[in-house]
Amino acid sequence: MASDEERRVDQARRGDRNAFRLLVEEHARTLFALCARITRDAALAEDAVQEALFNAWRHLPDFDGRSSFRTWLHRIAVNAALEQMRRGARHEAATMTAQDEDDDDEFLLRHGSDDPGPEQHALGGEIGRHVETNLARMTVLERTAFLLRHTEGHSIEEIAQTLSLNISASKQAIFRAVRKLRGALQPLR
Repeated sequence: MASDEERRVDQARRGDRNAFRLLVEEHARTLFALCARITRDAALAEDAVQEALFNAWRHLPDFDGRSSFRTWLHRIAVNAALEQMRRGARHEAATMTAQDEDDDDEFLLRHGSDDPGPEQHALGGEIGRHVETNLARMTVLERTAFLLRHTEGHSIEEIAQTLSLNISASKQAIFRAVRKLRGALQPLR
C-alpha cells in the first residue's frame, strides 16, 4: 500500500493543487533550514525555497520515483540555493540570525548533560560559534555535503545524487568538512 506522501505525490502529478500544498507544508520547514545553512542568509534561503517549490511543481510530471520524493525535492532546493549564491544577489552573511543561534544552542545542550551548569552553557555557545564560523569558511560543496549528511541525515548515495557527484567525491567533501571542523574544535577539548 502506498504511503500518504506517495498518494499526495501521485495526486499532485495529476494536477491536484491541494495535494501539492500538503507536500509543501510537510517539507517547507526542512527545505528552508537546509537552504539557510547553505546560503547563510535568510532572504536568499527564502528565495531559494520559493524557486525550488515553483520548479518542483513545474517539473512534478517528470518525477519518476527512482529516488524518494524527499531526495528529489532536496536536490531541487540545494540547486536553487546554490543558484541564489551564484547569482550574487547578496554576499554570504558572516553572522547568523538569532534563531539559528538558538537552534544550535538547543542542539548542543540536548547532547550534553541533563543538568548543564554555566560552564557547559558557555562552552556550548563557544562550540556553536566555532562550528558556524568554520562552516562559513568551508567551500559551498563541503558545507552542503556536510549539512546534508549530518543535519539532514541523507545517505552518501542521496548526497551524491543531490549534488550530482559520484559517491567518492561526496565522501571526500564530507571528509574534508569533518576534518576542518575537528581541527577547529581541537583547542576546545
